[in-house]
Amino acid sequence: MPHILVTDEIDPEGVALLRATPSFVIDELPTLPAAELLGRIAPYDAIVGRSATRITGELLRVGTKLRVVGRAGVGVDNIALDVATELGIAVINAPAGNTIAVAELFFGTLISLLRHVPRADRSMHEGRWERGDLMGSELLGKTIGIVGLGRIGGEVATRAAAFGMEIIAYDPYVAPERFAAKRARQALTLDALLDAADVVTVHTPLTEETTGMIGAAELARLRPGAVVCNLARGGIVQEEALRDACARGALRGAVVDAFTSEPLKGTHAWTGADRILLTPHLGASTVEAQRNVAVDCCAAVRDALLHGDLSRSINVASSAADLSGMQSALQLTRRAAAIARALLASDGARAIDGIIVKCGAELAVGSGALVSAAAAGALEGIVESERLNLINARQVAEARGIALAFVGEGEPPHARAIEVRVRAGGVEQRVGGVAALDAAPRVTRIGAFRVDVAPRGTLIVLSNHDVPGVIGRVGTALGDAAVNIAEYHQARLAQGGDALAVISADGVVDESVRARLAALPDVRTATVVRFLDG
Repeated sequence: MPHILVTDEIDPEGVALLRATPSFVIDELPTLPAAELLGRIAPYDAIVGRSATRITGELLRVGTKLRVVGRAGVGVDNIALDVATELGIAVINAPAGNTIAVAELFFGTLISLLRHVPRADRSMHEGRWERGDLMGSELLGKTIGIVGLGRIGGEVATRAAAFGMEIIAYDPYVAPERFAAKRARQALTLDALLDAADVVTVHTPLTEETTGMIGAAELARLRPGAVVCNLARGGIVQEEALRDACARGALRGAVVDAFTSEPLKGTHAWTGADRILLTPHLGASTVEAQRNVAVDCCAAVRDALLHGDLSRSINVASSAADLSGMQSALQLTRRAAAIARALLASDGARAIDGIIVKCGAELAVGSGALVSAAAAGALEGIVESERLNLINARQVAEARGIALAFVGEGEPPHARAIEVRVRAGGVEQRVGGVAALDAAPRVTRIGAFRVDVAPRGTLIVLSNHDVPGVIGRVGTALGDAAVNIAEYHQARLAQGGDALAVISADGVVDESVRARLAALPDVRTATVVRFLDG
């Protein structure tokens, strides 16, 4: 009889869903001090909460009966996910419940800014009638530029069309069909979107690629009277540059709901920032959103406890097959897909439309999980999910119009061989490897080249001409940048022809180092892959 602790004032509809299962014993308690929770956790099979309760590694180890941790919300920063995974505890969140809340808040704040609603309200309460000074603007006919056409960006597009706005969107990881479905003109570059937009709104995850993606140079491209909105994550829009552009009158104004450092208290950098409408990260703060995330989370916790359904877990690979002995294969598949995706992006092909996985006979039992791993690797860091996992990646990929396929045994005679093919815009990239039981996984093929390197940390892939001196120049450039080489494998198809270098490097290889490598004589392209899955 599963025993569940519900805390942090979870919405009653979610709790009712759990109580409707006769075999569950539910204890509903307010947010407890850490020490008290530690003393109470032992008898529970599951705990469901929000952000107020920290699920620490110590708590997970003391809760020896815990099987599921439910987070009624998106972020899981308050949960020791690594320890939960180590202990085999499923962690379940609710990533979709706040979609409508964020989309509606965007339009509420945008209209408030354009119609001077905060100033009008303030002046009326202070006894002034300033109608003549509060001339506003309408949305009809204006061009909205949506950066990120995922779950929330898509809902913003739907509502923008209802307001009669022209829609342009930039998302290099979304197939053209989605733009058409959302009646959005596809911008092939961020600059193209900025040049065309009256209103710019960002709806992307905060990743290495998106951090600071809209800074002073990007803001300078906007037409006079433009508005910039960030209701996604602090840091996507460079805050100082945004404040400066508004202060100088280069922008009509801005809306900011997410900040690099939260909460803002007392006097802070935004204090007195004219033309900027500020809200305290209210994106998910609606009754409906909190109800949605509670119901979604509690339903998933119920199914996990009753049926072993871990399809909503963000840290458990699959419940459809025995995946013992598959972990190295899953890791290799995910990383092979990440390599293929990065190489396609380097060639200018980003909107993935297909992923195919092959494998040897010993791995065929986990075919579904391998396909999910490939989808996760191809999409990691470019979608809005807080984390992609081996279960939700398939759903996320298919929602973006990406065809997924498993085509049977791949590279015999090795029974634990894997091959991943990622297709984008008619261009296909193939990466293969071997996940032996008694050794770390190895990448053994990239395109037509036979290689042999462990996919770990940071991988550098160079295409070059097979001429003397290239390896020395590459090694010198990396040494000058204080980048340590763990492995260096050089492959060629024929003497003096095309060659490929694969370098496993310790530490971070930043854009300046990549550009320096790409500029070396006889190096044609340089691609850096940073593995995000451990």
